[in-house]
Amino acid sequence: MFDTITFLTDFGLQDDFVGVCKGVIKGIARDVEIIDITHGIAPQAVTQGALVLARSVAYMPPAIHLAVVDPGVGGDRRAIAIRMSDGRVYVGPDNGLLSLAAPADGVSAVRSLTNARYHREPVSRTFHARDIFAPAAAHLASGVGFDELGEEVDPATLVRIELPKPGAGPSGIRATVLAVDRFGNLALNVTQDDVDAAALSPGDRVELLFPVHSYYAVIAETFADTKGGELILYQDSYGAYSIAISGGDASALTDVGVGEEVRIVPRGD
Repeated sequence: MFDTITFLTDFGLQDDFVGVCKGVIKGIARDVEIIDITHGIAPQAVTQGALVLARSVAYMPPAIHLAVVDPGVGGDRRAIAIRMSDGRVYVGPDNGLLSLAAPADGVSAVRSLTNARYHREPVSRTFHARDIFAPAAAHLASGVGFDELGEEVDPATLVRIELPKPGAGPSGIRATVLAVDRFGNLALNVTQDDVDAAALSPGDRVELLFPVHSYYAVIAETFADTKGGELILYQDSYGAYSIAISGGDASALTDVGVGEEVRIVPRGD
């Protein structure tokens, strides 16, 4: 039995969606603590949600991790719960959202949330977060057995997100934008190993070649390393690299979104 549920969605906070889901949880498991990871995932941005969930879990206590970014709600995607070998449980849609936090080699069991006993009736066709996912998480927290949630699922059939691989060498780095945060920073699929392979160091100048435009940037360790308004490539708090503007919005400047490629080319001049 768990005493904590973490909660991640793309619902935002302007509407009542988050509050209603938390009310449903508390109505079933009154003493459970709910930790809001974020409700600021961009609408329907499954990959961004998966990245944020995977990065956040390491800082969370043992818990039931409820996550809902669900553009396929009401369709044929499954509602699932995943139990991991370390005891954590993930609840959400089977659309890849849970896959980065729940790697295949750590999955011990999966159930489809088909047992109507643990739903909130009537089930809305468009609000499964309230009527299926939140009740399932709450019932688990109150002591319901994992296997009671519904039919067994073969873990090999789960939908998984495959992040694009970067290419890196002396001529530069071929990267992909994985997410855009609320500050307009462009999160890339680039790690320190890739930067090392391109022989880049803090202070080096690079050219960012996007499909339509190109910009110059500086490899920086902090935003204070450059003048305001200058593009930088920096290592974020999770060890990945992002493109940002000191005091600005890189997404707005470059007009670049998730899934677009960028070449990072060393420029010694």
